Amino acid sequence: MKRALRTIFARAEALLEWGFGQRLNPLSCLGALGWYFFWIVAGSGIYLYIFFDTGITNAHASIEAMTHEQWYAAGIMRSLHRYASDALVVVALLHLLREYSLDRLRGKRFFAWLTGVPLLWFIYVCGITGYWLVWDKLAQMIAVATTEWLDTLPFFGEPIANNFLNSSTLSDRFFTLMVFMHIFAPLFMLFLMWLHIQRHAQARVNPPRELAIGTAVMLLLLSLAYPAVSQAPADLDVVPANVALDWYYLGVYPLLEVIPGGQLWLLLFGVTAVLAVLPWVPPAKIAPAAVVNLENCNGCGRCFQDCPFSAITMLPRSDGMAYAVEAVVNTDNCVSCGICVGACPTATPFRRATAIVAGIELPEFSIAGLRAQTMAANAGEPGTPRVLVYACEHSEAESLRAPGTSVITMPCVAMLPPAFIDFALSRGHADGVMLAGCAQGDCHYRLGDVWTQQRIDGARDPYLRQRVARERLAISWLAGKPKRRQQVLDEFRSRLRSLPPRSKTRQSDRA
Repeated sequence: MKRALRTIFARAEALLEWGFGQRLNPLSCLGALGWYFFWIVAGSGIYLYIFFDTGITNAHASIEAMTHEQWYAAGIMRSLHRYASDALVVVALLHLLREYSLDRLRGKRFFAWLTGVPLLWFIYVCGITGYWLVWDKLAQMIAVATTEWLDTLPFFGEPIANNFLNSSTLSDRFFTLMVFMHIFAPLFMLFLMWLHIQRHAQARVNPPRELAIGTAVMLLLLSLAYPAVSQAPADLDVVPANVALDWYYLGVYPLLEVIPGGQLWLLLFGVTAVLAVLPWVPPAKIAPAAVVNLENCNGCGRCFQDCPFSAITMLPRSDGMAYAVEAVVNTDNCVSCGICVGACPTATPFRRATAIVAGIELPEFSIAGLRAQTMAANAGEPGTPRVLVYACEHSEAESLRAPGTSVITMPCVAMLPPAFIDFALSRGHADGVMLAGCAQGDCHYRLGDVWTQQRIDGARDPYLRQRVARERLAISWLAGKPKRRQQVLDEFRSRLRSLPPRSKTRQSDRA
């Protein structure tokens, strides 16, 4: 199932990338778009509340006045409120399916998934109570069906549906309670959204500016072309014969005609329980967490700053050395991505006097082992430029392995300290180095592509030295696109052929 979903998303992303580009691809910004739509809904909702009459008698009339008399302001706000709410449902469900297909929320990354599942319930509670407040024929159907459905739960002493027997049984107090629920539910939802990203350092809650502006313009044009309107006023003395449903929020209501309410609750709770346990089905293989070597840790804090999952804290020194603090790894949060290793200034292959041990390392992927693999790079065929590819294990770059091309995989390409690029080129272990990572803006470990690019550009420590010939370095952010990756490699190899020949490597450097 995951493979099928991955294939579907890969094809959809390729199509959208053609129109939006890699960085602005909406499918790689689903989480941020969810936040964006939430704030549009919240902002437009606050504006509408100013003109809304919370009494049952004038609720529909106040909505109609906003829609028609203030069509240029409140009317547009109502439409934005409606369409952004529908878009929130779409991006939330797509975000859930995509993260599941990419296997990004299993093992130690379960927290975001487990806090995200209840958010789906709150999205629907907010949407359904919002339709209720319009108090038209659709709202009447929702009110009666919802209260009858709630009455199938063993929590209420008296049937709630009795409030909707006829026009005389529904009071303003009950309607005001619905208004309160529609305001309170988004506030609690916002708290869950904040909790949802707590283990993510520098969480991206805003889409790229260009995408945000384009999305706002699209919603505005949609609101002008197809403004949201109400149906006929509700009348509890008459059973509505036909109503137009919003299938984004109300798709479950037709099921009440064929499934008893109690069984439908069991079905929904069962689906929620299945979703909640998916991070542990089947159990993920847990790689050992990063380990700090205090003899080589000077407390610089770079690993703390670069960790995408808040798995590192800086605490007072415990070994008596002169440095003020030391890095401490929270093994419950550490996902063994190795990005902290790439940030460590002591993770260098140039060291000779002492053992090659970085201040922080992955037990299963040491810096000494990475140096050994670099030195054992494929010699290739005579006259063929030798390319060394450092690849993320999620980038599917193994297919590049061929005569003249060596591929070294690691959990994330940001695990590679920039000094290794300098080492591979200056010591003659390769004629060119290529970094192969996930798609730009869609790193499996969230920030690996950003930190890597900034280190190469000299905007983030540790940075790549200026002496390294940039024409002998290629970066490819193309996960899931083996043909295009091969094309980038072929173009890079052609570029290397056009460069002046390199001086002979010293034999002592190969030792």
